[in-house]
Amino acid sequence: MSHVGTIKQFVIEEFLPDVRAEELADDHDLLSDGVIDSLGVLKLIAWVEDRFEVAIGDEDLDPDNFRSVAAIDAFVSGARRPEVAGN
Repeated sequence: MSHVGTIKQFVIEEFLPDVRAEELADDHDLLSDGVIDSLGVLKLIAWVEDRFEVAIGDEDLDPDNFRSVAAIDAFVSGARRPEVAGN
């Protein structure tokens, strides 16, 4: 299941308020273009964990996982769900 629309909406609301969704390409490099800085990445990671209920460990903190809307979507699709106590 793709989450591109949800991710794009968040990125635009938080980092590109003057851009329309159709103007932001799914593969636009958000890091190299300075759209999202290091603090923004932390905010994005916290949002991804909360919104998609995924656990993001140290091994997942590869900038390539958060470089574009498409990369974030791929990461979310392949991410682990947090373990529930007792399971």
